[in-house]
Amino acid sequence: MPVTAPSSAASATALTGEEMHALLARLYPICRSITGDGVRQTLAVVGEYLPALVVHEVPSGTPALDWTVPVEWNIRDAWVKNAAGERVIDFRAHNLHVLQYSQPKHGWVTRQELEEHLFSLPDQPDLIPYRTSYYQPNWGFCLSHRQREQLLDEHYEIGIDSTLDEAGSLTYGELVLPGATEEEVLLSCHCCHPSLANDNLSGLVVAVGLARWLAREPRRYTYRFVFGPGTIGSIVWLSRNPAAVARIRHGLVLTLLGGPGQFTYKQSRRRTAEIDQAVALVLRDAGPPHEVRPWLPYGYDERQYGSPGFNLPVGCLSRTPFGEFPEYHTSADTPDFVRPAELAGSLALVQAVCAALEHNRIYRNLSPFGEPQLGRRGLYKGVGGGQEGADWQMALLWLLNLSDGSASLLAVAAQANLPLPLLHRAAHALEAAGLLAAVAAGG
Repeated sequence: MPVTAPSSAASATALTGEEMHALLARLYPICRSITGDGVRQTLAVVGEYLPALVVHEVPSGTPALDWTVPVEWNIRDAWVKNAAGERVIDFRAHNLHVLQYSQPKHGWVTRQELEEHLFSLPDQPDLIPYRTSYYQPNWGFCLSHRQREQLLDEHYEIGIDSTLDEAGSLTYGELVLPGATEEEVLLSCHCCHPSLANDNLSGLVVAVGLARWLAREPRRYTYRFVFGPGTIGSIVWLSRNPAAVARIRHGLVLTLLGGPGQFTYKQSRRRTAEIDQAVALVLRDAGPPHEVRPWLPYGYDERQYGSPGFNLPVGCLSRTPFGEFPEYHTSADTPDFVRPAELAGSLALVQAVCAALEHNRIYRNLSPFGEPQLGRRGLYKGVGGGQEGADWQMALLWLLNLSDGSASLLAVAAQANLPLPLLHRAAHALEAAGLLAAVAAGG
């Protein structure tokens, strides 16, 4: 069954699948990298949707934990020309054609020398691969293997019109939506890949849709969105925000949320954190095929947030994980590969996770000696005209039995095998009847 948002009224304020896909298609042509004008252009567009977005510039050379902010890279053009002056590899045709962070290069080279700087996929001969050399000086071109097999001239003219600026900076975006408390939920996504739609843009547009929805919702938690380049972006953010780090209670990295395939959740380093429980329950209740995977110190930025010195409860939500679909990091990862329905379903799932975190509480039974008489309080009937029947009755009984001041709603939902929204409504009904009292936020 499809994932549904917490309420129809709430979902009306979020972006539709078609609107998220249109944003993705608009961002797709921009040549992004871990630094540079492509990131700035991307965040400027995001800022049109999220006017409160703050863009940060961190100078190249700035220490960041064990790393240093790299020099800023920008590229204007790149090509390989044959003896007739024809562009046989053309950055203007596709920005995956150049090795990311290629040094500037002009002149003639032999075919043998050129071959040492070419990247192709023999097993996927029609696709252009995505390759990078962020931290090792290099230059190169990516092309389909069929193109590569047609390079028969003895000499080629190459041109890479790029700059590596030591006076540049790393750019990331940040949006904070204050809640009733200073405790924070961190939502993190990447904005660094050039012309790859599912990776990273699908996670970015779902984050934009979620932020727009949350901005209109009452919030217990403060929500912090970080739009940054992979690895170095989260490392820079962590190094600059010790106070915010101390306030993070839950977190998700959003990625690969627009392609086909089932949902996959990678647990946080803590494995049983509240975010791990919430995502697992939302996936269980939503009904579609899914997989929950254990923590692994490899992948996206969850591994930075989950490094042992921070150990933040941040998991990673995707559909088919990275490296497990043939379009990954190739020119086949186009807007046509991403589907509006999958984007909408991903947004609805993350909305439901946020609702689960917001509603999670620990309760105490105020009439714990024997089962209280529910019939005379009208609690065996649905609330507000609903007739949940047996599930409603069992929700009441499970809550009364497990609410000893130690079990959260998430724990009750897991043990009772009942939907969290149903238990949330039942808890409110029992509170109103004087039978339950909230003693703490869930944990």
